[in-house]
Amino acid sequence: MDTSRLSDYAVFGVLLLAGFAFVAAAMTANRVLRPSAPSAAKGGTYECGVDPESAPGHVGSDWAQVQIRYYVYAFLFVLFAVEAVFLFPWAVVFRAFGTAAAAEMGVFVGVLALGLAYAWRKGVLRWR
Repeated sequence: MDTSRLSDYAVFGVLLLAGFAFVAAAMTANRVLRPSAPSAAKGGTYECGVDPESAPGHVGSDWAQVQIRYYVYAFLFVLFAVEAVFLFPWAVVFRAFGTAAAAEMGVFVGVLALGLAYAWRKGVLRWR
């Protein structure tokens, strides 16, 4: 067996064990050094520093519904932002790939445009 490969694995194993030892030591130090004073108040609901049941003007429960359009708007933003990330590496190496890559990117951007047009037509992008 090649000893150089074995030594590479040994170095990796030592670093892995050192990493686990460091995390274990940090967690142990945290447990030993932290103050511990459990109480019922610490186990209660925390809502921006105000007890939800005793807040002035409190009506009903602390449950509040959020309209789905906010989530859809955020999802579309993340979707198009992540897809835009794929355009940057392609633009850097555009000349190396030629017309085939340009056609493939045209299809990619076309699919994105169709998705945007669909969302626009459904009125998802209208902020009410």
